[in-house]
Amino acid sequence: MKNIEQKKIKEDSIVQERTSESLTIRDAFILLWQKKLLIVLLTMATILFSAIYAMWVRPQFTSDALLQVNTKGASSKATKAFGEMGAVLDLASPADAEIELIKSRMVLSYVVAAEHLYIWTVPVGFWDRLLHKEGRLDLDSLRIPEKKRGQKWIAMAKGENSYSVIDPNGKVVLEGKVGDVVVSKYVDDTLAIRVNYMQARAGQKFILTQSSPLKAERALKGALSVSEMGKQTGIISVRYSHRYPDRAASILNTIAKTYLRQNVEMRSAEAEKTLEFLESQLPGVKAKLDSAEKILADYRYSIGSVDMTGETKAHLDKEVQLQRQIMQLEQERQAAMRLFKAEHPNVQTIVKQQNKLRAELAQLKKNAERMPLTQQEVKRLEEEVAVNNEVYTNMLNNIQQLRVVRAGEVGNVRIVDFAQIEQSQSKPNKTRIMMVAAAAGFFIGVLFVFVMYMLKNGVKSASEIERETGLSVFAKIPQSRNKLLRGHRHLHHGAPFVLQNIDDGVCESFRALQTALTFLMPNPEHSVLLVMGLNPGAGKSFVSLNLAATMAASGKKVLLIDADMRRGVIHSGSKFGLADVLLGLATLDTAVVSKHDENLFVMNAGKTKLAACELLRGDAMDKLLKEARQKFDMVIVDTPPLNLVTDAELICPLVDYSLFVLHYGRHSIEEIKETIDRVKRYSDKPAAVVMNHCEHEPGRYSYGYYGNGYSSK
Repeated sequence: MKNIEQKKIKEDSIVQERTSESLTIRDAFILLWQKKLLIVLLTMATILFSAIYAMWVRPQFTSDALLQVNTKGASSKATKAFGEMGAVLDLASPADAEIELIKSRMVLSYVVAAEHLYIWTVPVGFWDRLLHKEGRLDLDSLRIPEKKRGQKWIAMAKGENSYSVIDPNGKVVLEGKVGDVVVSKYVDDTLAIRVNYMQARAGQKFILTQSSPLKAERALKGALSVSEMGKQTGIISVRYSHRYPDRAASILNTIAKTYLRQNVEMRSAEAEKTLEFLESQLPGVKAKLDSAEKILADYRYSIGSVDMTGETKAHLDKEVQLQRQIMQLEQERQAAMRLFKAEHPNVQTIVKQQNKLRAELAQLKKNAERMPLTQQEVKRLEEEVAVNNEVYTNMLNNIQQLRVVRAGEVGNVRIVDFAQIEQSQSKPNKTRIMMVAAAAGFFIGVLFVFVMYMLKNGVKSASEIERETGLSVFAKIPQSRNKLLRGHRHLHHGAPFVLQNIDDGVCESFRALQTALTFLMPNPEHSVLLVMGLNPGAGKSFVSLNLAATMAASGKKVLLIDADMRRGVIHSGSKFGLADVLLGLATLDTAVVSKHDENLFVMNAGKTKLAACELLRGDAMDKLLKEARQKFDMVIVDTPPLNLVTDAELICPLVDYSLFVLHYGRHSIEEIKETIDRVKRYSDKPAAVVMNHCEHEPGRYSYGYYGNGYSSK
C-alpha cells in the first residue's frame, strides 16, 4: 500500500512539473522578447525580398471605361413601333447578358486584330528590368516563319530610329527603320516586320513574339474586369491593365467602341427584319380591306341605301371600341405571361377584364339582332371594313416608325466615360507590398520561434534527470550573450571562453561546477575526470576546455587531453599528441604544451592511421593516465560522443570521475537513461551531469540571460 502511495505521489509530481512547463501568454511574450533579434532578422529579410520583388515586377497601369445599358431606351421605341407585336418581342437585354457580350469573341476578336495584340515584344536585361530602365518597342505587324515561330527572335536597337532582327541562330537577318515595313526572305519563307514606335538605347534587345489570335483573345478576356456597378443599375465598369498606360487606354476604348458599334448593328438588324416582315404582309392586308369596302358598296347599291341610321352607327362604333380594348388587354396579358404564371393575380385580373368586355360585346351583338335584317347586314359589313381599315392603318404606322428607328437606331448601350491615360501605376503597390511583407515576416518569425520551442521536446528539468537517473546535475551552463562566439568550432584555437569573458554568467556556472567537483569527488587531488557527450553538438569540448581553465585559474596544475583522435578540436600547437604517446612515438612531456595559463597544459589528439579504439584497448592509456596523475593536480579527458563510438567506454574504467554533458532540451529521458546504463556496465565509478546550452525558461526565475554559443563537440 505504501509503495502504491509513493508511486502515485511520484506520478503527481511528474504531471505537476510538466504542467508547470506549459507555455502561458506571459511566457510566450517573454520567449518572443528573448528571440526578438531572430524575429527582426526574419522580418527584415522578408522586407528585403519583397523590395526586390517590387522592383523586379514590371509596373502595370489600369484604365477604366464606363458603359450604360438601357433596358428600355431604344428598344422601347422599337416596341412601340411594333404595335401589337411589341408585346411579343422583348428587345431589352439585362446587364449580365451585356457583360458576357463584351467578353465574347465577337467583340474581342476585332479588338485583337485592331490593336495587334497577337504580336508583342519583351525587353531583355536583368539590371534594366530591376532598375526600371527597360526600353519600349511597339509593333504594327510581324510575321515570323511558321517553322521558327516557337523559337527566340531578337530585335536590337541600333540607333534612335533603326533596329536589326536576329534569328534564333544569332544571325542578323534584316535591318529596318521605325515606320517602314521590312520584308526579308528566310529559309523558303518570309520574315516581315513593321515597328511603329521605339524608345530604347543602342544595344537594348527585345524578344519578338507572335501568337495565335485565339490565344490573344483568351489572354485579353482573362485580363479584362467587367462588372455591373450596383444591382440592376445598368452601369457597367470595364477595367484593363497594361504595362504602358497609353496602350491600356487605347485597348479599352477600342473594346468600348467595338461593343457599341456591334450593339447598334444588332438593334438595326432586328428592326430591319421586322420591317421586311410587315412590308411583305402589307399587300395582303390592303387587298382584304379593298375587298371588304367593295362588298359593302355593292350591298348598299343593291338595297338602295347609302347610309345607316344613328342607332346602327352607334352600335358599330361601340363594337369597334370594345374589340380594340380587348386587343389591348390581350397584349398586356401576353407581356405579363413572360414574367408570371397563369395563376398569378396580375394575369387573372387582366383575364377578368377581358371576360367582362367580351360579355359586353356579346350583349351588344345580341341587341343588334333586333334591328332590321338590312341594317344588321350593313352593320356587319361596316364592322368588317372598320376592322380591316384599323389593321391596315396600324401596319402603315408601324412601317413608318420602323423606318425611323432603322435610320436613327443608337442601340441600348452608350459610352458614359471613355478610358483615359492613367499616370500613376496600379501594380505593384510598393507600400502595400512592404506592409504585407513586414507583417508576414513578423508572423513567420513568431511562428518559427514557437515551432523551434515546441521541437525542443527533450529534457529541460534538472530535477527530472536526477530523479530518473540517480545522478546529480552539477551545473546548468547557460547560453552566452556574446553572439559572435556561437557556432565557431575553430575558436578552440584561442583562449578559453572563461578567460575572455570573466563577467559573463557562463563563468559563474563553471565556478559552480568546480566547487561541486571539489566537494563531491572522492579524491579531488591528482584525479582523472572524464567528460562525455551523448551526441555531437552537446558542447563537451567547450565544457572540458573551460572547466580546465577555471581550475587552472584557481591555482591547480591541470592537464587537458583531447582523446578524440578522429576529429579533435582542442589544439595545443605541438606536433605530437595523444596518438603519438600511445604509439610510443612521444612522451608525456614532449606532447604536453602550456597554453593560455601557466597552470593549464594541453595535449592534442594527434594523428594516427590506426583505429582509435585499438590504441585505447592496450595498457598505454592506463600508463599515460597514471603518469599524468603524478605530475598534475587534475587531468581532464575529452572524449568523442558516446552514441557514435566506443572510445569513452574504453577510457571510463581508467578514470576517477565522469561527467555527462547534455544539450538542454535535445535529449529524451529514455536516451539519457539508456546511455548512462550502458556506461555503467563498463565502470562503477561515480558520475554527474552537466546541462549545456541552457536557455532562459519563460516564466521561471533566472540570474540573467546568458549563453556560450559554442556548437563544438
